Amino acid sequence: WQPVVLLSPVPLRAGGRPVTFSTTCVRCSKNRRLRQKRIISERKLTRYFVDHRKVRVVGGQGGAGGHSFYSEPRKIFGGPDGGNGGDGGHVILKADQQMKSLSSVLPFYQGFHGERGGIKNCYGANGAYLYVKVPVGTLVKEDGKVVADLTQHGEEYVAAYGGAGGKGNRFFLSNENRSPTTFTPGEPGQERVLHLELKTTAHAGLVGFPNAGKSSLLRAISRARPAVAAYPFTTLNPHVGIVHYRDYEQVAVADIPGLIKGAHQNRGLGMAFLRHIERCRFLLYVVDLSVSQPWIQLEDLKYELEQYQKGLSERPCVVIGNKIDLAQSRINLPLLKEHIADRVIALSALTGDNLEELLFCLRELYDAYVKTEQSRGERPVKW
Repeated sequence: WQPVVLLSPVPLRAGGRPVTFSTTCVRCSKNRRLRQKRIISERKLTRYFVDHRKVRVVGGQGGAGGHSFYSEPRKIFGGPDGGNGGDGGHVILKADQQMKSLSSVLPFYQGFHGERGGIKNCYGANGAYLYVKVPVGTLVKEDGKVVADLTQHGEEYVAAYGGAGGKGNRFFLSNENRSPTTFTPGEPGQERVLHLELKTTAHAGLVGFPNAGKSSLLRAISRARPAVAAYPFTTLNPHVGIVHYRDYEQVAVADIPGLIKGAHQNRGLGMAFLRHIERCRFLLYVVDLSVSQPWIQLEDLKYELEQYQKGLSERPCVVIGNKIDLAQSRINLPLLKEHIADRVIALSALTGDNLEELLFCLRELYDAYVKTEQSRGERPVKW
């Protein structure tokens, strides 16, 4: 026996040719298989992560004043009734926690213009405000001077003020001039050139040399997925991971790209990396225990931080000795504790050994930071 194959009839055109279905039609596209999202590699991510942007902002122009005279039957000379023009809209920078990069910020923004004054003393409408969303931690500079520091969610800064609306001929009415024909145009908006600089805002910062295991450690304690590979400088951009606790507290940990000797002299993009450490409240020094004399790594890291900004290396910190699963690391661990006075936590980001001690220590540093900010009357950063 042979199986019976049922074929559905294919619609034909007048000339006998089969009808081709459109793949752009909504009805036909439902049957197409959805394409899976491609994972963005670390090098492709450099196109999307932007921490510098030069922006030219111009406020909206004010509307011109109205020029008209009131007139109705049996009242021909009603006098001037031209209203004033509306003010131009401002350009406002607003910090938004959902924004993680300056890549969506355009190089030019202009506010909305005000409307012209109408008849019967009607004022023109003001131009609407133009809001530009920027990440939390954006520094606004003009001519090399800091003019704003947006460190809180919802914080705003007026980048360019709109121009004032013009005066209608009603404004110039006086006893000496009963029928003025004078009206003024609206003033142009403020024009500025600003430099936006992003500094990652996180509670803790992972600081270490390349291939110390910072990205692997962040993947182990949070849901962040930075690139991990056997070659140095795998991480080209900062990544922020959130550590969740049972009392619903969230601690943000930033994976800073690896530093090298001379980073404070801008070697190996050192300035671009060191800039993101300034906002961290406490530091986690990640040291590779498998190398000889691992305490020298810690001394070099603190030296680079101190040369970049005085007092940066004196922030609350803990030293993380990574790769404890290796035999050489177990030998170097007691030597490291003898040479440094800071607290040392030995763990393995690969196998997950002793990660609980790091999480407890991380929470202790966070609680100490919250108490310090509350004692000063300031609001601690929450995620």
